[in-house]
Amino acid sequence: MELVNKVIGAELSLFEKKFTESVKSTNPLLDRIMRFIIRRKGKQMRPMFVFLSASIAGGINDVSYRAASLIELLHTATLVHDDVVDDSMKRRGFFSINALWKNKIAVLVGDYLLSKGLLLSIDNGDYKILQITSRAVKEMSEGELLQMEKARKLDIDEAVYFEIIRAKTASLLSSACAAGAYSANADEAAADKFRSFGEKVGIAFQIKDDLFDYGQDNIGKPTGIDIKEKKMTLPLIYTLNNADTATKRKIIYIVKNNSTDRAKVNEVIAYVQKSGGIEYAAGKMMQYKQDALDILHSYPDSPARQAMEELVNYVIDRKY
Repeated sequence: MELVNKVIGAELSLFEKKFTESVKSTNPLLDRIMRFIIRRKGKQMRPMFVFLSASIAGGINDVSYRAASLIELLHTATLVHDDVVDDSMKRRGFFSINALWKNKIAVLVGDYLLSKGLLLSIDNGDYKILQITSRAVKEMSEGELLQMEKARKLDIDEAVYFEIIRAKTASLLSSACAAGAYSANADEAAADKFRSFGEKVGIAFQIKDDLFDYGQDNIGKPTGIDIKEKKMTLPLIYTLNNADTATKRKIIYIVKNNSTDRAKVNEVIAYVQKSGGIEYAAGKMMQYKQDALDILHSYPDSPARQAMEELVNYVIDRKY
């Protein structure tokens, strides 16, 4: 992402320093865990969306840095809590917080990160930014619970699927874009526009994840993980909606009862590939991408807009 780094590279470097400072604690254990988190952070895509949205909407300022920090604090907190909920021992190739320090400490660390985000906004009077991001956290929780509820019966249709990923995955990205735009000049109309943009990018992002489960990019990752976890992804939903009764019954039986059987999982993958589920999901992904770019192109051409388009393309074209 050469252009992204060229346009906001300096801002991202300063953000890293500000973010590191924002999570420090006088508690030795907590400070040690915070340093562990900082060293193993991801690509910081959400702060990129914050800064580029702010730049396009009017310009990056101190509020933009606080918005980016808030988004990253909330995102990190949800990842820590997710690892506890999922009993996951690894995060980005490293041991997770709960693997190293057990669940109780991990939950408290997640709570600490959430509280730091709240205080960062409240102490600086960034109430609208806090409102935007708090709504995202609420929606993420609702989306996760809806997915868990539906997973028991495997009765997720396409409308429910999109509601789940809109809330669970896209809401935080949409709030990053909305918060970034609002930070520029407190323009609520611009914030709403960027919220819609971010939501469409976030939905496309999740569909891309769905496609990874079917090994579409030949990246050497194990396929069928979502099937093993009984997650109803878009390619599978399309396949079930278009299968004859006997095939549908067989697929559902395998997902419910044989999801740990490698041969059976491969059988479901073959059904999905044969049904056109991969092509259908890819088409939907590209449609959401184009809808997002249409919103983006309503703003004048600029290096920031071009960098944002590069970032969107990266989200869709990524290989992992």
